[in-house]
Amino acid sequence: MSDMINEYLDSLEKALSGADPATVRDALGDAEEHLRSALDASSLESPEILEDELVRGIIGNYGTPEEVADAYRRIEKFSTPVLAPRTANGKKSAAARFFGVLVDPRAYAALFYMLFSLVTGIIYFTWAITGLSISAGLAVLIIGLPFFGLFLLSVQGLMLVEGRIIEALSGIRMPRRPVAARKGLGIWEKFVSLLTDKRTWTSILYMVMQLIFGIMHFTVTVTLLAFSLSFLLRPVLEYWFDLPVMQIRNVEYWTPDWFMPFTVLLGVLLLIVTMHAARGMTRLHGRWAKFMLVR
Repeated sequence: MSDMINEYLDSLEKALSGADPATVRDALGDAEEHLRSALDASSLESPEILEDELVRGIIGNYGTPEEVADAYRRIEKFSTPVLAPRTANGKKSAAARFFGVLVDPRAYAALFYMLFSLVTGIIYFTWAITGLSISAGLAVLIIGLPFFGLFLLSVQGLMLVEGRIIEALSGIRMPRRPVAARKGLGIWEKFVSLLTDKRTWTSILYMVMQLIFGIMHFTVTVTLLAFSLSFLLRPVLEYWFDLPVMQIRNVEYWTPDWFMPFTVLLGVLLLIVTMHAARGMTRLHGRWAKFMLVR
């Protein structure tokens, strides 16, 4: 790839200093793919023209790094994730912020992610461990390196999907396009590029640890939901279905009638706390995913 394109990408990265890392990654990927594709097409159409002259013309049409950076910053203002965390509103009372979670779609999306993360954790962990194990077993065979290269490519694809899931359910901005693959490189050079990219290994580490986080998220969420719903639905369970609070041998324990309203209130409060906890845990997990998959 032309040194001028590398210099342009470096300048664009500096011009985007302070922007969201996911935005920077998307901008660099878009610019590199556009400049490289345009250079390949121009080289075929005008082989007599020097490469540097072609690159200057392509960059002139694409825009300076500052212009492109300003364009991406403007676009980001109108393309923020639907469930992006909102800035704290000082006008709302503490009670409004506490009970407002019941009508906050981000809280319900967070609850779903807390439960769904166990599924993704099992899939990612199984895929990562199986891929690494088979790659190690095939290392002595001629198909070992090609298989390992395909496995590393699959990791990139899975983590792109994971990023889209996190952005959709947590509102944390994640990359929206795959990393551009450089043309003009041989198979071995592409394999070495994948092997030496630290994001490849942080992605594999993320996939392995996702099982731990998935179990933790699922267990905490299900436990809190079970307790809150058991308190909230206590009148229905006892008055309609004749289900006691507990039964030890032949002795049944029931909630006193005078305490039943407090039981329901406790269930509502615990459900609200659960939704706040799910929303907070999802945000923290989104930041962890951005640290591992983007930076």
